[in-house]
Amino acid sequence: MHNSSSASLAVQVHPNDNVAVAVAPLSKGQTIEISGTQITLAEDISQGHKLSLTSIKQGDDIFKYGYSIGQTTADIAAGQHVHSHNLRTKLDGSETYQYQAQLVDTPTQQNIPTFNGYLRGNGKVGIRNEIWIINTVGCVNQAAKKITDICKQKYAGQADDFIALTHPFGCSQLGDDLSNTKTLLSSLMQNPNAGGVVMIGLGCENNQLKKLIADLPDIDTSRFRYYNSQEVMDEIQTGVDYVAELLELMATDKRTTQPVSKLALGMKCGGSDGFSGITANAIVGRVTDILTQYGGRVILTETPEMFGAEQVLMNRAVNTDIFEKIVKLVSDFKQYFIANNQPVYENPSPGNKAGGLTTLEEKSLGAIQKGGRASINQVIDYGQIATLEQGLTLLQAPGNDAVSSTALAAAGANMVLFTTGRGTPLGFPIPTVKISSNSGIAERKPHWIDFNAGEILDKGISVDDSANALFEYILRVASGEQTNNEKNDNREIGIWKSGVTL
Repeated sequence: MHNSSSASLAVQVHPNDNVAVAVAPLSKGQTIEISGTQITLAEDISQGHKLSLTSIKQGDDIFKYGYSIGQTTADIAAGQHVHSHNLRTKLDGSETYQYQAQLVDTPTQQNIPTFNGYLRGNGKVGIRNEIWIINTVGCVNQAAKKITDICKQKYAGQADDFIALTHPFGCSQLGDDLSNTKTLLSSLMQNPNAGGVVMIGLGCENNQLKKLIADLPDIDTSRFRYYNSQEVMDEIQTGVDYVAELLELMATDKRTTQPVSKLALGMKCGGSDGFSGITANAIVGRVTDILTQYGGRVILTETPEMFGAEQVLMNRAVNTDIFEKIVKLVSDFKQYFIANNQPVYENPSPGNKAGGLTTLEEKSLGAIQKGGRASINQVIDYGQIATLEQGLTLLQAPGNDAVSSTALAAAGANMVLFTTGRGTPLGFPIPTVKISSNSGIAERKPHWIDFNAGEILDKGISVDDSANALFEYILRVASGEQTNNEKNDNREIGIWKSGVTL
C-alpha cells in the first residue's frame, strides 16, 4: 500500500491507481494528502469508498490494485466519489485469454513449523476428532439432529464434537444435481477432521445409500457406519449405537506433533467491503505463500469472483495444461450464467456495494488476493478432493458462502479462512476462522470475528506482521483451540443445485 502522512484517512493501494480508498468517513471540502498530492474533496466520501486522485474523462479506465476495475460513465474531477453512479464493469462474457507465465520462485522452506493433529491411516492429518452424522436425503434430517443431540449429552468429552451435517436434497433429483449431491457427500465423509462418520439414508430416495458408499476409495471403513431408516426398527437408537461403536475405536486417537505441510487451508470471503482486498484478503494471501512454501496445500474457490481477474490467475499456472484447465473452469461458469439468462457481471451484492465495491473486476481483484503469489498446480471440479502435495488448487464452486465453504471442506481443507467486511455468524463443518477487514465489525461482533485485520489501518501494523500473527493463530486452531463458529455451534452445509427437481 502506498500511504502518506494522511494514511489514516485514505489509502492508494498501488502506485498506478487513480483512486484511493477512504479509511474513515471524509467530508466535502476536506483536504487530504495521498502519496505527496493534496486532494480537496468535492463531496462526502463514506468509509471504504473510492475517491478520484485526478481528473478522469468519461470512457477512461479506473485503476485499483494496479489493474483496471471498469470504465467511467461520466467525467470525474479530482476528489469526487467514484462508485456505481459513474463507474461500470467492462465485462460482457466475451473475454479471451492467453498464457503469459508469471511465476514466482518460492522454494520450500526448511525448519517447518508443527502443530498437534490426528494422523489418519491414509496419511492425512485431521485437526479435530469429531463424529459427523450425515444424511443422504432431507427426509431424515431430524433423525440426524436427534442422534447428534443425544450423543452430545450421553458421550460428552469422548470426541471433540458430534455434528449433524444436514441438507434438504437427495430426493427427486436428476442429472447434475444428483451427481453434485452424491459427489459432495462422498468427499465430505473423507475429510480427515472426522474421526468417525455415520451415514443415514431413508431407503427410497434417488440418492441411494449403496451407490453413494460404493465410491469411497479413501475412507477407513472401520470408521464408517451406515443404514437406511426404513430398514431398522428405531432409526434414532440405531444411530446412537453406531456412534458408540465408533467412539470405542476413537478412544485411542491422540494428537501428535505434525509438520504444517500436512495442513490444507480453504480460502473464502463473504460480505466484502472496500478494505477486504487491502487488509483481510491481503494477509490471507501472505498465509497462502507461507503455507505453500512450507509444503502445505491451499484451496481457492468462488469462480465467479475470479471474473475480471482471471487472467492474473491464469498467468500463475505452472504449465499450459493447468492454464487450459483454468480457462475451462472460468468459461464453464460463465456459460452457466449465460445458459440461465443471467448477466455474467451480476455482482457485487448490495452489501458489497454499500461497503464500497463497485464492479466485479474490483471485487475479484480484491478476492484473488487470498491466493497470494503462489503458483497454481491443480484445478478440480466441484465435489472433488484436492491432493495432499504442496501448492495452490483452484476449486470450481459458486460464490455463495455455504456452498463454496462446504465444497472447501469436501475438497479436504482442515479449516476455512473466511474474510469479511460486513460480518456473518455462518460456520461450516470445519473450523471457520472469521477475519475482519475493518475493526468496526470486530468490535461490534467479537463473538463472530476470530482475527481483526483492520488493525493494519487503525494501528499501522504491517501486512506481513499481521499475516505472521494470523499464521500463529492458525497453528493454535489446528492444535485444538476453538473458533467462534465452533463455540457457537454454527455448522452448516450447502449443496450446489442448478437443475431439475421432480
